[in-house]
Amino acid sequence: MLRVQFNALSERDIAKVPAQLANPLKYRFQSILLVAEDGDATVRGFAILRHAPDLEFCYLDYVCAARGETGGGIGGALYQRVREEAFHLGASGIFMECLPDDPALSPDPAVRKQNVSRLRFYERFGARPLANTACETPLTENDTDPPYLVFDNLGQNDKQLKRDQARRIVRAILERKYGSVCPPEYIEKIVKSIKDDPVRLREPRYVKEPGNSAENKPRQRRIALIVNDKHSIHHVNDRGYVEAPVRIQSITKELDRTTLFETIPATSFGIDVINQVHKPEFVEFLRKACANVPAGKSVYPYVFPSRNRTRPPKELPLRAGYYCIDTFTPLNANAYKAARGSVDCAMTGAECLLDGNPVPYALVRPPGHHAEYEAFGGFCYFNSAAIAAHHLSRRGKVALLDIDYHHGNGAQNIFYRRKDVYTLSIHGHPRYSYPYFSGFEDEKGEADGKGYNRNYPLQENLDGEQYRKVLRDALTRIQKFNPQFLVLALGLDTAKGDPTGSFRLMAKDSRENGRMIGELGIPTLVVQEGGYKTQTLGVNARYFFTGLWDGMPGTALVGNPKKRKN
Repeated sequence: MLRVQFNALSERDIAKVPAQLANPLKYRFQSILLVAEDGDATVRGFAILRHAPDLEFCYLDYVCAARGETGGGIGGALYQRVREEAFHLGASGIFMECLPDDPALSPDPAVRKQNVSRLRFYERFGARPLANTACETPLTENDTDPPYLVFDNLGQNDKQLKRDQARRIVRAILERKYGSVCPPEYIEKIVKSIKDDPVRLREPRYVKEPGNSAENKPRQRRIALIVNDKHSIHHVNDRGYVEAPVRIQSITKELDRTTLFETIPATSFGIDVINQVHKPEFVEFLRKACANVPAGKSVYPYVFPSRNRTRPPKELPLRAGYYCIDTFTPLNANAYKAARGSVDCAMTGAECLLDGNPVPYALVRPPGHHAEYEAFGGFCYFNSAAIAAHHLSRRGKVALLDIDYHHGNGAQNIFYRRKDVYTLSIHGHPRYSYPYFSGFEDEKGEADGKGYNRNYPLQENLDGEQYRKVLRDALTRIQKFNPQFLVLALGLDTAKGDPTGSFRLMAKDSRENGRMIGELGIPTLVVQEGGYKTQTLGVNARYFFTGLWDGMPGTALVGNPKKRKN
């Protein structure tokens, strides 16, 4: 697309794009690639946005639709997405270069017509050239069509562009992007030509009320919250069963106290997404067994095939032990339906991640991280986090980090022989913590997956500071793996006083853990797992997401400036 739509670019310029994306320190901009694609993963357009956190501005380098897509709305959708990204990053606005519509600067009528079209397009969003400056001064006398410097304030009309701020930004653009071709005296001339304070923009020429309509204002990005609306049908009233509907209520009550979340409905996904991760015979067993349990009743496994697993019993209640790893996870009329709902929420979150939402949250019950390829247990039936991770792995490498108090045996079992999904679990030592028979440090994967499973079995009575030392090591390993996506199995049963754990983490520890994970800067799908002290569960969730959101990139400095060639 760069070659076709930007034919003035050299092959050297095009070949440099991957390095610019990968090395912000060298090129002095954090480069962000935004891609528009259809349901078949066909790329229909892209944009490259440069972010300069040190000066709090963004520079739009390219926005481009594929051949034949021009005028089809792709460019508009991309630019709106660019504006949302810049707004989320806290930028004062977006600067970009557009070729001029002045006949004195653009003598060719055909070229000038295209220039007018582009300027009209951006003016719809309120973006207009800087007025009363020398920014469009050509480098040489023979140059035609020197670009205007256009500014979009992102609808922040209460924030004016100050002269000194504009001078610093213009100098940065010229030095960082054109330092090899613009002589220092040229740069000084352009910078000193900015005299108005605040800086004025050219009066609108093509749109009567540019940028004033609601649809043209960037939306405040928030965490997509997907709640399993089927969770309450799975209510086991048996004594001692702590995985209760009140867990979700305690979390949503606290999340409502923030402005971080936007609730979206879950999409219904078919059974195929489950069969790709779990053994189809196991999935079908759960469906049939739950359908045969009378309403209000539960069947608990009580006979387990420690010797002959090749001959499962015919009766469904007896076969429960064939597929289960414990005696306290019941089958009932609604367990299968509720578990399907959890999968739909996690898959919806995965799709949100692919659509550009940085942190979707699937708030689900029943949980799923103990469900293995052909086994359920630990209150878990289908491994929602693993199913989402498998789905995301088709688009790039995935790290699946489990911070529940109990070992994430399900993900370990499912991905143990794969290297495209790196599984890590921080948990209570299996000497004294469920599921007891997995989660040891020497379990590191097999075949292609050797080295791609990492367990952190920890001592009892761990406090927040001790926990963070381990978390820091896990996050360092994830950074080295360099995944495109992170799936976080969020267990809040690490809290002090949780009836199923022995750690002593407080709300402030949840916030700090969230901040550390957010600082990875990896698009992250959070899937709810454990957490059973309902008096503090919601508070811990609120603190965790506050920390996670605060830790996300957007305020960190790119680094010390160094000159680069355009």
